[in-house]
Amino acid sequence: MDFELTEEQEEFRQAVREFARDEIAPRAKELDEQERFPLEIVRRMGELGLFGLPFPERYGGQGGDFVTFCLCLEEIASVDSSVAITLEAAVGLGANPIFRFGTEEQKRRWLEPMARGEILGAFALTEAGGGSDVRSMRTTARLEGGKWVVDGSKAFITNSGTPITAVCAVAAITGEGEISAILVPTDTPGFAVGPPYRKIGWRASDTREVTFSGCRVPEANLLGERGRGYAQFLETLDDGRIAIAALATGLARGCLEESVRYAREREAFGRPIGAYQALQFKMADIRVGVENARLAYLRAAWLKDRGRRYKTEAAIAKLYASEVAVAAARDAVQIHGGSGYIEESSVARFYRDAKVLEIGEGTSEIQRILIARDLGLPGTEL
Repeated sequence: MDFELTEEQEEFRQAVREFARDEIAPRAKELDEQERFPLEIVRRMGELGLFGLPFPERYGGQGGDFVTFCLCLEEIASVDSSVAITLEAAVGLGANPIFRFGTEEQKRRWLEPMARGEILGAFALTEAGGGSDVRSMRTTARLEGGKWVVDGSKAFITNSGTPITAVCAVAAITGEGEISAILVPTDTPGFAVGPPYRKIGWRASDTREVTFSGCRVPEANLLGERGRGYAQFLETLDDGRIAIAALATGLARGCLEESVRYAREREAFGRPIGAYQALQFKMADIRVGVENARLAYLRAAWLKDRGRRYKTEAAIAKLYASEVAVAAARDAVQIHGGSGYIEESSVARFYRDAKVLEIGEGTSEIQRILIARDLGLPGTEL
């Protein structure tokens, strides 16, 4: 087995690391405090080609593989999860469904500017009364005079109300027991977004409720096959779970780096606190978690890149890495003591950002059901 990255992957990772350190990290605290969408950083990421990283050059992308995209997310999340989730959602949830299931016309209209970072797309699946129970959705779309008429609402939708959001892929009931995906441009009459949620973490990312009141879009805005929307969104979530695992690994690594730095500088009882075994063990445990989480997401991404089955590996990576991130953030705050509990500390932000990783793109409970199902256990139907 070869665990070495290619020269190109390593060079790209280093370039993103420098970008994250020099351009994102100095602004992370301010963006978090102001709960402000990082539009300038998003535009800079577009210039660097990050939004088009895993897409073919013919659609304005970089032609990179999914492993490289995940490495990119890890580097950014090691300094700021809000920026990392903005990129992850834009690529994995906004652009990827159009790339995988869209027509050539839809790709030219939406995917190409998305890959250049000129516009963002959103993935409107979750509803306030449904959560993990996707089949309980109530949003509907009916054909009327050659138009889809969309009515309903979605909750917790990332990148739905940014200044450059242009389209939402909406999961809607289009018939008895039938769920389809419809592309709804954000300038469609009847499309509305609520105010940004006040979140515990990911404060600089854009997350809102979206409502559709008689939104009329062309019949050609059907994304993929009619009645296949549920399956399409599940496939999209498989990719997203790998990406979230990479993001979680980055957050945990950021916790480790901040803790090691602090433990070398902070003194107690006449020597650096890093000299005490109790804290050494905490940092050693975080290191173990980071290394194993990285192996888990790299394996899942490697399987995807080779066209092999990866659904269970994606669930494993997402489950493990998200729980590693939560534990790492908790221990990092403990290592920092009182300093870690005030907002001046990066680990306080990491602590707030970590929890949602066990919820978004499939809760930890859902991941365990998927893994149990792969073991052939009964009662694992969703």
